[in-house]
Amino acid sequence: MRAVVTGATGFVGRSLVGELPSPIVLSRDPERAARQGAPLDITAMGWEPSHQPAPAAAFEGAEVVFHLAGEPIANGRWTAAKKRRLWDSRVTGTRHLIAGLESVRSRPRVLVCASAIDYYGDRGDQELRESDSPGEGFLAELCVEWERAAGAAEALGLRVVQLRIGLVLGTSGGLLARLVPLFRLGLGSPLGTGRQWMSWIAKPDLVALLLASAKQETFSGPINATAPDPVTNRQFTKTLAGVLRRPAWLPAVPYPALRIAVGELAGSLVASHRVLPTRALDAGFAFQHASLQGALEHLLGPGQGDGAGTP
Repeated sequence: MRAVVTGATGFVGRSLVGELPSPIVLSRDPERAARQGAPLDITAMGWEPSHQPAPAAAFEGAEVVFHLAGEPIANGRWTAAKKRRLWDSRVTGTRHLIAGLESVRSRPRVLVCASAIDYYGDRGDQELRESDSPGEGFLAELCVEWERAAGAAEALGLRVVQLRIGLVLGTSGGLLARLVPLFRLGLGSPLGTGRQWMSWIAKPDLVALLLASAKQETFSGPINATAPDPVTNRQFTKTLAGVLRRPAWLPAVPYPALRIAVGELAGSLVASHRVLPTRALDAGFAFQHASLQGALEHLLGPGQGDGAGTP
């Protein structure tokens, strides 16, 4: 499977690239991407997704495009400039990706584009499936336009899959990289009320779902990339502390304190997403890490890690 990958130097992209034969990587810093990809056989090409169409030469002979590029959401306060970067890196960047594909005569068969469960907004205890309507707020609006931009590839003859990705659990970055050091010190605690739902996915399963989305014709449109075992924030805290064999005795961090600490981002940290992977399960995808307890034991146990896995 000849693939083009954006976001290849990111938390998920690094693992995906390791599962692909001779991928082409589009990056703002192709030299860094090539160094990071070594000793893998990759071809790195330069692209500024917010400012220019993707280079048409990258798509020649490719069968699939994995589009994972995007400014990190949880790094830093949401200033006006930060929100513009979040928007441009996803919506404008995806439009520029499609513009690059338009100029290619022999196009790839499929576009697998990242999205996020933020599409649904803060929905309390409601179980959310792919057919549910979008929610409200900045991140929900961002996801709607992100998916709309990717959907334009259908007019070019590509099968389009939009993966609404939950909280990705892995040891080399993401949520666990932030939480595990605190929990090992006995400083773990719930956030807000602790009753909000967290929809998560182990990184090996996400990589497997990305690959399955490219290979299986039954995958198209929005797909919830979450494990079938969403938990509340309080349950997550208790389970992570138990796997690490550490206490989690501190009281919940109240929302006003979070707001002072991180600004508008605090709303995202306590938003409730009870998302179910209905379409992935209906298509026959088998999660290797379906329960939070099992996933954390696999990722955090002795000698374990977040390898890419298989579809």
